[in-house]
Amino acid sequence: MARFFCFFTLAFALLMSCVMAGEQSKRQIGNLQCNIARLKTVAGLAKSASAIKKAMTAAQGDAETTAQLQTAAQGVSSAQAGVGTIAKALITGQLAPAAARQQVADGLNAATTALGSTTSSDPNVDSAIASATSAIAGTTTSGQQVVANCK
Repeated sequence: MARFFCFFTLAFALLMSCVMAGEQSKRQIGNLQCNIARLKTVAGLAKSASAIKKAMTAAQGDAETTAQLQTAAQGVSSAQAGVGTIAKALITGQLAPAAARQQVADGLNAATTALGSTTSSDPNVDSAIASATSAIAGTTTSGQQVVANCK
């Protein structure tokens, strides 16, 4: 449900940005590459949250690993909240707040750090952590594309 909400929120924001084109700067509307990167970021956050949840399920009973995965999940949640703030700004024709952009970056960095310091002796847990790490890396790349293409 959270994935759908995030995707819907960003898709709606992009639609509204096109409708209100005369009122917004070009950066807010974005070109095709910008909007694809935005959608990839939202989808990547949902995929990352799901991958971390799967890793937490696999790590049940391992308190230390679960704690690290919870920290990663909190980072993703914070990044999603930042995206929500940015989407609201787009909908209302405002500039995306710098603090919200930083919140997304900080959340992804926190998730990356937490996953990077998570290890397990269980190969299934290690595999789930690797999947979550890959999802976060892809999301981070998409976020960097937003920064590069949405000018």
